[in-house]
Amino acid sequence: MDAVIYGRDTLALLPTGGGKSICFQVPGMAREGICIVISPLIALMHDQVEQLQRRGIRARAITSGMSHREIDITLDNARFGGLDFLYTSPERLQTPLFIERFKRMEVGLIVVDEAHCISEWGHDFRPPYRQIHELRKFHPKVPVIALTATATPVVKEDILQQLALKDAAVFEGPFIRPNISYEVYAVKNKSAAILKLTDKFHNASGIIYCQKRKSVKEVAQWLISQKRRVGIYHGGMDSKSRAEMMAAWLNGSLPIMVATNAFGMGIDKPDVRYVIHYEFPNNPEAYFQEAGRAGRDGLEARTFLFYEEKDLTDTQQQVERQFPPIPTVKLIYRALCNHLGLAVGAGAGETYPVDLRTLTEKFRLDFMETYQSLKILEMNGDLQFTESAFNPTRVKFAVGNTMLYSFQVSHDNSANLITLLSRSYPGIFDQYFELNEVEFCKRLKITAAELNKQLTFLEKNGILDINWKTDLPLVTFIHERLPDDYMRLREEVYANRKELALKRWKSMRDFITQPVCRSQYLIAYFGQESERCGKCDHCRLDQQSNYTHAEMTQSVLDVLKTPQTPEKLKELLPHIREDAMQGILKWLLREEQIIFTNSVYSLS
Repeated sequence: MDAVIYGRDTLALLPTGGGKSICFQVPGMAREGICIVISPLIALMHDQVEQLQRRGIRARAITSGMSHREIDITLDNARFGGLDFLYTSPERLQTPLFIERFKRMEVGLIVVDEAHCISEWGHDFRPPYRQIHELRKFHPKVPVIALTATATPVVKEDILQQLALKDAAVFEGPFIRPNISYEVYAVKNKSAAILKLTDKFHNASGIIYCQKRKSVKEVAQWLISQKRRVGIYHGGMDSKSRAEMMAAWLNGSLPIMVATNAFGMGIDKPDVRYVIHYEFPNNPEAYFQEAGRAGRDGLEARTFLFYEEKDLTDTQQQVERQFPPIPTVKLIYRALCNHLGLAVGAGAGETYPVDLRTLTEKFRLDFMETYQSLKILEMNGDLQFTESAFNPTRVKFAVGNTMLYSFQVSHDNSANLITLLSRSYPGIFDQYFELNEVEFCKRLKITAAELNKQLTFLEKNGILDINWKTDLPLVTFIHERLPDDYMRLREEVYANRKELALKRWKSMRDFITQPVCRSQYLIAYFGQESERCGKCDHCRLDQQSNYTHAEMTQSVLDVLKTPQTPEKLKELLPHIREDAMQGILKWLLREEQIIFTNSVYSLS
């Protein structure tokens, strides 16, 4: 904080729960001028903006669900000193509208959150991050702070270079969390294993992570059927439902939260006693971040990853499917533009809700290939793809007080609604507000359909500017639609990313399957050194034996210099417990150091 306050470029590598937000929020308040925060995560932007607003700090976010007019008003507020913090996505920085206003802002600090996104070697590469350094030419004396919880040594160097940080103060916190155990178990029934753990951690606060929303619902329904108090959280829920679930989890009335990775960013709950992965991410960075939400109070906490053999095969296939053939990606870009009625040369900066099911059925496309192609086009800098996230209806009066009063007097059917809007949202003449439709229906004693009818009437008569709610994915075009022949996928976006994705998946698979200390493996992955943790499943197993896992593995390899049946192996190595033996054999088979044919193990 001192380094930033006194104007030094800064890089902070701090583990999950390490206090990254306060590292820029305090300097943002201390320095003169507005603090610009660049973040790739809409959910995180909303959470932090709400937290700042609750503390009386003037903060706003520009996201892809906002209309041009709403963005225009927010940027005006930022330019004329009406905001302390402005959150925005990296894609927005490239638009002429943002650049022109940014030039005229009094900027005190530029923040690059989730800075690993700038590196093609990182697990969540976003090419627009590479353009952030361009902002500095407009405000060359303004310091930049970059923050991340998941940077390998290569990514760390890339951040410093790509952001052109000058004489940067670099702070790297130890990634080791001595109070956390990282435990991985191969099981035959993940649901049953989770149920046992919820008994063990009776009423303690915990998180169960899934990769898919469908799994979130299935796991939650199963636990509820077993009389467990459970909440759910994913990006497709409306803000009111998310807030209610969050409040119930924070106050302990729903001790278990089943969620996708949308849950946890920027959330400060120190007493999470356990984190369970029902489904695991395909890279160590994401896993480390999610597991790291346990035990932030420094007290003992445990994390569990449950898997079945099929999960490893399925994840391998999912990683490979993230990269459809290049002609397919181009075909889907053309289909998307045609579906939206977008002509060549049009669409720059425009946002559209897209029903992916309708799109894929209309053009006979594969759903997963379509989804992954949109992600690639996002990385390529052609569009911003915001996955299904509930965007509530937001409203602003489009006319002044005098005209509004005149309209209200002559239109009795909407007079009550106009009065309620005016009283409920001070400032509605200058900025947009989320409409609490349930509360408005109750106060006006009308149905949702009638409220919708009155709002539409006011919009058609030019009284209200309305951004209607949607839970569909949103696509924002970064540039105009390109002719088919001009569409190019850069090598770092496609070929290099595919190679890196497979490499990171191999690291995650090794973390799950290798007979090593889990904590030591993770810490080494991030370029730091540590002792064996003594807490993970492998360390616990070693403590129950007179031999380490490495020694037991070597014993198996020595014995298999002569082919052996499973029964003979057990007889020759009585000091190795059966569960340890099974784990070692599975790992050696997967690493192709041994083979199993005709009911006999032997060296490859």
